[in-house]
Amino acid sequence: MNLKERFALFLAVMGPGIVTAFADNDAGGIATYAAAGAKYGYSLIFVMLISTVLLAIAQEISARTGAVSGRGLSDLIREQYGVKWTFFAMSVLLIANLGTTVSEFSGIATSFEIFGVSKYISVPAMAALIWWLVIKTDYGKMEKILLLLCLTFFSYVISGIMVKPPWPEVLVHSITPTFSGSPAFLLMAIGVIGTTITPWGQFYVQSSVVDKGITAQDYRYTRWDVLIGTFFTGFIAFFIIVSTAATLYANKIPIETAKDVALALKPLAGEYATLLFGFGLLGASMLAAFVLPLSTAYAVCEAFGFEHGISKSHKEAPVFFGLYTVLIVLGAAIVLWPNLSLYSVMLTTQVVNGVLLPPILIFMVLIASKKSIMGEYVNTKFFNVVAWSFTFVLIFLTLLLLVATVFPEFSGNIIGF
Repeated sequence: MNLKERFALFLAVMGPGIVTAFADNDAGGIATYAAAGAKYGYSLIFVMLISTVLLAIAQEISARTGAVSGRGLSDLIREQYGVKWTFFAMSVLLIANLGTTVSEFSGIATSFEIFGVSKYISVPAMAALIWWLVIKTDYGKMEKILLLLCLTFFSYVISGIMVKPPWPEVLVHSITPTFSGSPAFLLMAIGVIGTTITPWGQFYVQSSVVDKGITAQDYRYTRWDVLIGTFFTGFIAFFIIVSTAATLYANKIPIETAKDVALALKPLAGEYATLLFGFGLLGASMLAAFVLPLSTAYAVCEAFGFEHGISKSHKEAPVFFGLYTVLIVLGAAIVLWPNLSLYSVMLTTQVVNGVLLPPILIFMVLIASKKSIMGEYVNTKFFNVVAWSFTFVLIFLTLLLLVATVFPEFSGNIIGF
């Protein structure tokens, strides 16, 4: 096979990894990265970069398992560990995904508010558009729409360059870990990890690989799809933190909402920075508002044996499209609740994702380590060491957050600062 044929094959299988990775930088992710930069400067860049490397490992495991087994993660959990553990995994996923879906519609509302449009107009309109597109399109067309939305994220790269940050200082913080024992800092660190590596992302990338018909023979191209998507996830998150750290943190400007971030950039970096931030937030929110309800519908239907898939008709997969519709309606309705802090919803959701991620990682690693399922594609010792280490670090951080919250007077001693 020549280079041209290989590239054509890569384009054919491209999509699941890139879409999932970009959707990880959703509305809640943007709010979290912006808050990390605005409140702690460049201190959390190191955490973000490490979590990006771990995202690549997690996504690779999920995509490889889907390509080799031809089955989704929830389907394999039910087969290997029974209905009770499947119910537990689906409960964890539903809690995380409903909150994250609300977060995406919060992002849609906030982005339109930046442009002067009320959430009572924008949210119902965008919810109806998203629902209609998924109901009326097949997987191939849907994936093209999602890939197009990925391009909106590059507005953050432009914003990050426009603010002219002190690059030597940025570089130092990128390679030097910074820790603090305060509950607020730990909460933000878990939020950064929780928005980079999400529970839903692992289910969605595996289901997408299966739905697209990618097999073990084609997997080497899908691995590149995963790695390229992960690189750009970290790349864009990096510029979000840099742009807010160089402007809001440097000028000690407090923020309460994502709208505050966009408007605060205007006098510091110009009107175009504000518009770019709002445009990027809208694209990110729309992308994830497509993907989140779909990932939930995929996982639940796989877990309990219902027909599923975007290319199916409503008659063929009524539970799949019914669950998808319920999540869209609930997500949009909760955002329209009066006096709801959209920014708080987005940040809290990312922390919840970080706390709920370890159980999902445990199932993933256990399944990918079974030779009976994976054959020659079984996890290597290196993958297992890194994956288990990451899971235990997340559990440790969650426990540390609990201790720091309950006993704040001891939190500094715990970390050593």
